Amino acid sequence: MQSLPEPVPTRQPDVVCLANGTYVYADPAALPAAYAGPQVVHQHIHQAAPDRTVQRIALGSGVGAGAVAAGVYFGPLLIAALTAIAANIAFLAFLALVLGWAIHTVVKSVGSPDGTQAVKNVRKARRRRG
Repeated sequence: MQSLPEPVPTRQPDVVCLANGTYVYADPAALPAAYAGPQVVHQHIHQAAPDRTVQRIALGSGVGAGAVAAGVYFGPLLIAALTAIAANIAFLAFLALVLGWAIHTVVKSVGSPDGTQAVKNVRKARRRRG
């Protein structure tokens, strides 16, 4: 550093680097603002996650915190309920398939030879039509 003037002992000023590269003792409160032009704000806008989009729309339209809280609570609740319903329907479809197969197997094995002959006759009749 260059030779600096001695600071006043009653006050503790800061060492400030000027634009030309020299250092001076200065009171930061007495310095002018470095840039007095309009403030530039760089804003990055990203797409919200699917579960947050409704909340942001609700806030943007001025609906309020109640709608946002309802979206936070009922959104995942609705997804869980629909998933549970889909799982139940899939299980019932599988159960119907297994029961149909079981009934078919039992009827086929328990049936008499007359029933077997009747099935063969029906098959032959269908083949003749088609």
